[in-house]
Amino acid sequence: MNAIDNGKIQEDDINLGLLLNTLDGERDAPLVFYYDGRPVKPGYHITEVKAGQFSALDCGANPEAWTEIFIQLWDIEEGDRTHMPAGKFQAIIRKVTDHVQLDGSAKLTFEVSDGVRPMQLYCAAMPVLSAGTVRVSLSPRPASCKPRDRWLAEENSKAAACCGPRTATRGCCA
Repeated sequence: MNAIDNGKIQEDDINLGLLLNTLDGERDAPLVFYYDGRPVKPGYHITEVKAGQFSALDCGANPEAWTEIFIQLWDIEEGDRTHMPAGKFQAIIRKVTDHVQLDGSAKLTFEVSDGVRPMQLYCAAMPVLSAGTVRVSLSPRPASCKPRDRWLAEENSKAAACCGPRTATRGCCA
C-alpha cells in the first residue's frame, strides 16, 4: 500500500490547515460558503466534522491511501441569524480536535445539504476577502480515473519541460 500522500490534492483544492491559517487574520469577518452559484443561507450550521483514513485500489489496480476531513454544512435559514464569523468556524474546528485527530494536510471535503436535497460533495477553493466577508467557493467533487489523471499529469509535465518545437529525431526540444 502506498504511504498516505496528501500531496495529491487537486490544485484548486485547499486543505484544512490552509483554510484555518487563512481565516486567522479575519476572525470577525462573516464566513460565507458559495455552492451551486449561490451563498449558503445565514443560518447555516456545521453539523459534523469527521476525519478518515482510506485505503483503496483504483481502476488500474494501484493501491492508494489518503486522509480526508469532511465538514458537513446544513444550509438552512434560521431566524435572524447572520453568517457565522470566521473565528466561530475556527473555534468549532478546535473543539473537534479535542476529540478527533485532524490532519491539517488532509484532503478537505464539504458535504452540503439544505435538509431536503441529498447531501453533495464539494471541494473548497482558496478563501477570498471581499467587502469585509470571507468567501469560500465550493465546487462539486467529480469522480476521476486516477491512472488516467497520473498519465495526463506526466504528459503535461513533459510538455511544460519542452523548450522548443518537436523534431523528427528528438521528442521535445530542437
